[in-house]
Amino acid sequence: MIHDPIPRDVQPALPLFDAEALDIADYLKAEPAVDDIHTDQTHRQRVAALTLGAIGVVYGDIGTSPIYAFREALKATGAAVPGMPEVLGILSLLIWTLILIVTVKYVFVLLRADNRGEGGILSLYTLVRLAAGRRSVPVLVLALAGAALFAGDAAITPAISVLSAVEGLGLILPALSTYVIPVTLGILVALFFVQRRGTASVAALFGPICVVWFVALAGLGLWHIADEPAVLRAFSPVWGAGFLLQHPGVAFLVLGAVFLAVTGGEALYADLGHFGRRPIMLAWFALVLPALVLNYLGQGAMVLAHPDLAEESFFALAPQALLPVLVVLATAATVIASQAVITGAFSMARGAVQLGFLPRLRIVHTAEGQSGQIYIAAVNWLLLWGVLWLMLAFGSSTALASAYGIAVTGTMVLTSILGVLYLVRSGRLRAPVAVLLAAPILGVELVFLASNALKIADGGYVPVVVASVLGMLMWAWWRGTQAVKARVAKLAISVADFVRMMRNSSVNVIPGTAFFLTGDPGIVPSALLHNIKHNRVLHEQTVLLTVETLRVPYATADERVTVEPLGGCFVRLILRFGFMETPNVSRAMAHARAAGLKFDVMASTFFLGRRRAVATGEGVELVLDRIYVALSRMAADPTDFYHLPRDRVVELGERVAI
Repeated sequence: MIHDPIPRDVQPALPLFDAEALDIADYLKAEPAVDDIHTDQTHRQRVAALTLGAIGVVYGDIGTSPIYAFREALKATGAAVPGMPEVLGILSLLIWTLILIVTVKYVFVLLRADNRGEGGILSLYTLVRLAAGRRSVPVLVLALAGAALFAGDAAITPAISVLSAVEGLGLILPALSTYVIPVTLGILVALFFVQRRGTASVAALFGPICVVWFVALAGLGLWHIADEPAVLRAFSPVWGAGFLLQHPGVAFLVLGAVFLAVTGGEALYADLGHFGRRPIMLAWFALVLPALVLNYLGQGAMVLAHPDLAEESFFALAPQALLPVLVVLATAATVIASQAVITGAFSMARGAVQLGFLPRLRIVHTAEGQSGQIYIAAVNWLLLWGVLWLMLAFGSSTALASAYGIAVTGTMVLTSILGVLYLVRSGRLRAPVAVLLAAPILGVELVFLASNALKIADGGYVPVVVASVLGMLMWAWWRGTQAVKARVAKLAISVADFVRMMRNSSVNVIPGTAFFLTGDPGIVPSALLHNIKHNRVLHEQTVLLTVETLRVPYATADERVTVEPLGGCFVRLILRFGFMETPNVSRAMAHARAAGLKFDVMASTFFLGRRRAVATGEGVELVLDRIYVALSRMAADPTDFYHLPRDRVVELGERVAI
């Protein structure tokens, strides 16, 4: 069941590793004590560690964009020999896209719109939902579309990233070009097969490898800027605007390629809960942004000095002797970028399940004590199938680039719209002011989306089709779930009336505790009614157990459990979990004991009511109903999903027409 936070006035909790949880300025006001010095040092070490991790995980995707972004933008101009207007125009567009989209929108604005420390489009949706105080179907559709587009991005990113890096083999030895596809397939298959082990064992390597990668980007770029120092004039937006005005015929195509430079920008917001705002900002301004800008400038300077190298402008930056090292480093960086997207897909899927957009999926935790380290087999293998299909269908990173932009631009546009809605609904800004401030960035993103829409026939249809299918599945599941709840509610008996009726009942009372799971704490679970009807017994303690999903990422200790005596042998127990948590009922029972519920585990039984939906609609509704029925059969076993003691579960079924 999806539920608003209880209590409503609870203050947002700080994320577990939020680097801004402590105020360093407080230590500067007086001479610090020994404990204060130790705390300060610990805080600084924590910030440093988180910043290093953010460099590897958060910026892994955007950090691999220099491999193909400038090259593809240059190709889009159609110039046989690129000159100063083309090169400086593209460089200016690249630099100012990084500044407007990533720096202003994500780093300065969206990182402050957190939901108890968590970010991402589903977290932003819940913020809008809470601020509005009611459900809005249009806002719901925006969230579903954003999550669906992210799925398309997650399928394309591993394919284009790893393939673009491995293509460097052909530069080392032309004979190796025939092995690019097999090597890439091998790397990707291995990457997906090790997901079950979790990323904890290799996460420590991500940061250092990516630091070396970004330092290499900066060093190579800085070295080649000397080839043509005039590229520094690209910092002026006049060059970018001038190029667009002077080349209207290819402007849209070039913008579609330029946007490849900010693919992965959404990760800044999505990974907010893992690292905190300050480490992400430090990593961006101290290393990532300078390295990206220097590398793009270096590529531009080299192309101006040596136009014949434009075809492989990135790998041509390295001397021939160091090219193998750069290819290996680029491959490692792209694998890390792919890992970040895969992990993000797992987190997005879990959030969608908890918010009621997808059926229950079996979620495996791969690291003790780290809720973010999860593995979802269904998502993993679907992604692998999609990645392999894209690899074989397109065959090169250049072909895949045409399919890449729409998913990313679409997600960013939807995030901007939801961000404006949040600012308005929460009362932080008035609607005219919010729209005025967001208009420049949203306008740029819409232009990028329109430019990428021109690539639909060349492969851009792939993320559109993926998003459409996944969006339809999520809508069908949400709609079917609401229909089942409404149908059950019509036939339901309220708990208050039932408790009164059972006071003078002749039903036999037997020893022990029975937990009856119900999605609505106000109605009697069907399993309890069936048990009384067929077995004619009640347990001496009958607990009506509801598992609620809050519209916040993590439930606080105060929110976790509510125990309410209902009279007689009946007790209401509500367990609450955040939408980023996996509901573990067995573990949460410790909180129930602390709240006053007394029971013997060995004398307890959990009763589940299995509802089998039957499609009865017509036309489009019948199609959606059948999709819901099919998805419900694929849902994970509730015993596993809620982590119930398997040897103490009894299931009772019923059919529900929708």
